[in-house]
Amino acid sequence: MTSSIKRDKYLQKIIDKKENGLIKVITGIRRCGKSYLLFNLFYDYLIDSGIDKSHIISIALDDDLYVQYRDPDKLSKYIREKIVDDKLHYVLIDEIQYAISKKELKSSEEIKLYNVLNGLLRLRNVDIYVTGSNSKMLTKDVLTAFRGRSDEIKVYPLSFKEYYDFVGGDRTLAYEDYSLYGGMPLVLSKSTDAEKVDYLKNLFTEVYFKDIIERYDIELPDVLSELTDDLCSSIGSLTNASKIANTLNSIKKIKISSVTIANYLDYLTESFLFSNSKRYDVRGKKYFEYPSKYYCTDIGLRNARLNFRQQEETHIMENIIYNELLSRGYLVDVGVIEIVQTKGGHKTKKQCEIDFVVNKGNKKYYIQSALNVSDPDKLQAEIRPLKKTNDFFKKILIVKSPMKAWTDEDGMLHLGLYDFLLNESALEE
Repeated sequence: MTSSIKRDKYLQKIIDKKENGLIKVITGIRRCGKSYLLFNLFYDYLIDSGIDKSHIISIALDDDLYVQYRDPDKLSKYIREKIVDDKLHYVLIDEIQYAISKKELKSSEEIKLYNVLNGLLRLRNVDIYVTGSNSKMLTKDVLTAFRGRSDEIKVYPLSFKEYYDFVGGDRTLAYEDYSLYGGMPLVLSKSTDAEKVDYLKNLFTEVYFKDIIERYDIELPDVLSELTDDLCSSIGSLTNASKIANTLNSIKKIKISSVTIANYLDYLTESFLFSNSKRYDVRGKKYFEYPSKYYCTDIGLRNARLNFRQQEETHIMENIIYNELLSRGYLVDVGVIEIVQTKGGHKTKKQCEIDFVVNKGNKKYYIQSALNVSDPDKLQAEIRPLKKTNDFFKKILIVKSPMKAWTDEDGMLHLGLYDFLLNESALEE
């Protein structure tokens, strides 16, 4: 079933970077479709482009058939033996982390794998593509190891558009399913709700947690579990390591330092389970060190982690919008703007929040997310921070209520959620 899912956006990114002299590193949370993208979609593209199969060298290092090539020296020898002439050869390596030992990652010596891949690049008739994830090699290691010789392509779980293009039907019903079970591709291969739930829960315990615990030698897995629950429960809420540590100490009676919590937060974000959005002072044009917000990379994983107990529609919608913005290549911050209020002759200052300050190149947008603004007071509360920015960047209010996009007298764009999710250029129209 999942073989029909289109990942055209990511495929085009790979095609655009083809033969650019760099190592293409495809990163993302495990099971989001990186391997399928490289070994099926891109492979088929090469074949359809007239590339002979003998000039496509595919190696899946997580397959026991290729286990001997986890040794970088043997991997190098195998690939070089497959280079049969002077024509360009495409090297596709899946789960590249298997060729790097934990010891090598922690040492100050050059990583042998980097030398192998760099040596292959010098042949001038080799174009290299790798996927990297799991406990032994996350994106930070990949990009550090390849020292500027790599070009990263970030892959995310299915967007709502990718999901809807596959399932079709009523978009409202499709969104309700998507907001419950998320966009991990294999979820679509599960025929019952129970199978979807079991699959998502299993990903957390048997894949992601085991990866993190193995890689970082986690001494307090129960704390990691409690921290994950806390982040899932409070998506879209401001938090920091000290606040979480205090909560665990006072409510859960778990004594833990804020330093340990800060480290665990890093591990969870480096493994792509969560993304961190910092607070940005819109007028002062500076970042606050803390607190910040954490969002789940996939809302289905979040819901499964909480046993589908906490279905706060507002926060789920906000998380989905945030993930969509990231997948479109935007940098996303939480906006903070100070508003002066006068009451009873006294002036007070109040910090108001803009859900998302969005940047890409020279484009900048302010975005508020709201379920419903039919109440005039609710509408004014949502748009007030946008009006107070006092600049000319585009302001956008995204609401779940079905509506046609329209622009008000202040130049603010009012946009329906489904139109935003299904139209990648919606912000620019």
